[in-house]
Amino acid sequence: MPEPRWDLVLLGGASGVGKSLAAARIAAATGAFVVEFDDVVGAVQELTTAEQHPALHHFDEPAAPERPEGTPPPERVLALQIATAEALEPAVIGVVRNRLTVPVPAVFEGDYLTPAACARAVALGRAAGRDVRAVFLHEGDAVRIAANYASREPGSGAQTDRAEVSARYSRWLAAEARRHALPVVDCRPWPTLADRVDQALALAHAHAPGRALDGSPSGGPEGRTGVQPLRKIDPTSPQ
Repeated sequence: MPEPRWDLVLLGGASGVGKSLAAARIAAATGAFVVEFDDVVGAVQELTTAEQHPALHHFDEPAAPERPEGTPPPERVLALQIATAEALEPAVIGVVRNRLTVPVPAVFEGDYLTPAACARAVALGRAAGRDVRAVFLHEGDAVRIAANYASREPGSGAQTDRAEVSARYSRWLAAEARRHALPVVDCRPWPTLADRVDQALALAHAHAPGRALDGSPSGGPEGRTGVQPLRKIDPTSPQ
């Protein structure tokens, strides 16, 4: 089993893009421990109420008489998802600080990892003399994400609205990751994903924070092999 070249990898991306499987593969190949942020999110939400921390409870199910008719438009759901992710950034940092005290490599994955929190985590690692890296998986095709949902949740029926929100969220994460000079890797083609993630993590480690992965200032043109350069994207508009 190869020794990991890092102490902590943060693996971000929208729901349905394959993060859990990718994290499991990385962990299996390196002997790393997997930390699922969904578990932390559930604990934080259990410890708070909507009155105490409304930003963490946007998706609480209301009582039936209070439930609004119809489904909110994708742009509204997306805005709430981004707000929830940003509200959870202190929890991300708390997990990272704890992992930095443990001499066991780990892969930290979750939908609610924001590029801003991951960039801060990388800086915390550097300050502590630990190797923290981050990469975001990207799938902007809602049809492909819906197919992923159908494959892993066959009893849930078509989830086209959920997939559309996930695709838009993925585009937002990708644009924000690029703004923070963090690597973004397209999920497809899937057979080469592990190699491309490994390449992206190596490139991320080779360059200082605040620089694009080709050495140019963050936000400048990039020429990364296997890592998509991203233009500024409005996540609320169809791709």
